[in-house]
Amino acid sequence: MNNIRTIEGDFQHTSGRYALVVARFNSFVVDSLQAGAIDALRRHGVPEEQITVIKAPGAYELPLLTKRVVATGDYDAVVALGAVIRGGTPHFEYVAGECVKGLSQVSLDSGIPVAFGVLTVDSIEQAVERAGTKAGNKGAEAALGALEMLSVLQQLEG
Repeated sequence: MNNIRTIEGDFQHTSGRYALVVARFNSFVVDSLQAGAIDALRRHGVPEEQITVIKAPGAYELPLLTKRVVATGDYDAVVALGAVIRGGTPHFEYVAGECVKGLSQVSLDSGIPVAFGVLTVDSIEQAVERAGTKAGNKGAEAALGALEMLSVLQQLEG
């Protein structure tokens, strides 16, 4: 086992430039995700000047906006934040599904980490729990995922 090489990320990639692409819809929850993501990046040494917040109307629009943000070449990672809360119609499945697929595709096509901080929940209560109460803050978790991915990718390139 001593000859096995292990590459894993850390949370020290403070030279990266981070875009937070944030849905305005369900802002009563998403604002807490954004605050958590910014706090996590700042606590790990990322200067505010290296963080940009870009607003989208809703979760459905996150993939296209993220694609354009990545295409600028100005960012090393994106943290996508939003909340899709199930209602009484199939609308939830369409929005959540396209958001997930689109963001994943942007990351794969660009080679830029796109951290998924979009809540897909059954109720407002679940959303609130995941935006900073009982279940932690999923925005902060997504930001840490972006930090870690940049570290891993840097090691693979170096």
